[in-house]
Amino acid sequence: MSSLDSPPTDTHAHTSDSGMPIPFEVRATNAQLQDLYRRLDATIWPDPPEQGWSMGTNSAWLQELVKYWRHDFDWRSQEEWLNERLPSHMAQVRGLDIHYSLIKGKGPSPDPLLLLHGWPSSYVEMHRIVGPLSDPAAYGGNSEDAFDVIVGSLPGHGFSSAPAEPAFGADEAANCFRDLMVEVLGYERFFVHGGDRGAFVATSLANQFPHHTAAIHQSLPMGIPADPPTPEDLAWLEGMGRWSAEEGGYSSIQSTRPVSLAYGLADSPVGLAAWISEKMCAWSDCDGDPLNVFTRDEILTNIMIYWLSESIYPSMRFYWAHRQSPPAAVRPDRIDVPTGITLFPKEVMRPPRAAVDRKYDLRFWNEPERGGHFPALEQPEVLVEDLRDFIRPLRG
Repeated sequence: MSSLDSPPTDTHAHTSDSGMPIPFEVRATNAQLQDLYRRLDATIWPDPPEQGWSMGTNSAWLQELVKYWRHDFDWRSQEEWLNERLPSHMAQVRGLDIHYSLIKGKGPSPDPLLLLHGWPSSYVEMHRIVGPLSDPAAYGGNSEDAFDVIVGSLPGHGFSSAPAEPAFGADEAANCFRDLMVEVLGYERFFVHGGDRGAFVATSLANQFPHHTAAIHQSLPMGIPADPPTPEDLAWLEGMGRWSAEEGGYSSIQSTRPVSLAYGLADSPVGLAAWISEKMCAWSDCDGDPLNVFTRDEILTNIMIYWLSESIYPSMRFYWAHRQSPPAAVRPDRIDVPTGITLFPKEVMRPPRAAVDRKYDLRFWNEPERGGHFPALEQPEVLVEDLRDFIRPLRG
């Protein structure tokens, strides 16, 4: 079981009075961990028939995960690992505390690269790629490919504070990251990679701030169908309809009644784990078991970030915000910033290349043989190489 001997420190950090960024350490209080263990011990389990994952999170799988969480998962060790692997800062931007990690590049001229996670993920998703991107020579690469790597936590996700405005979405998050990169960190031009919701924010940065956004790379691209739609477009749109009918229940409720769902997920760690784990199974290239591509510690560390920061509700609320005001990614807006796409076979939506080319200034396209919605964890080597290959001719 995790040690409770460390001194209590509030995981809800604040920036300095001057507004300058300050170091942030991930550290749960003893009271938070004791409350978590109490809730895990008091779980009321439903008794569903064994249906694998077809009706939701597999009961036997989840009970094993929770048993590990309660008795073997060492959160204090994960805290130390996070603070070393992804050293964190907090900066006040547009009235919000924005959490980020900055790993300086080791090379002759590192360019800044902003990495943005999606939902239900967090900044820890990027831990496998920050080393090769920031210090390529240490991983068998060329030091000229080094980046200053900035890993952001989206507002309302993890340790970034939640916006007060319910209609805050990807376009508004882009404003925050533009200010973080330019005003706080001093990067006038920067590259961006995003998956899922992070891809939406990357598109919004390119749309709103093309003079600062040198290029964007995405693993969940949007597209614009032809008028009239081509047969390829029709197949894509029909596939999206089928996916929405079979897999889109989470999106429907989060975009219409997120508060009702949040009461349960904010109160029950097992409910939260079930909600997040189901997506990590359904959306990854895991052959029916998330443990085929993620470790238990990776899964639980991501869940713990949501639990300790109490961010599940504001993170879900983005779906509601995007229903009220669609962001640039889903509007039929042309994005004239160089764009690279790595489209993995198990990604939840796969627009045809021609549709993506209508929306973006498409400079790079790759369709790997394996991988899904969480490529930085599932296929880190492929993602790193694609980022290098796409950005290399755009440097300087």
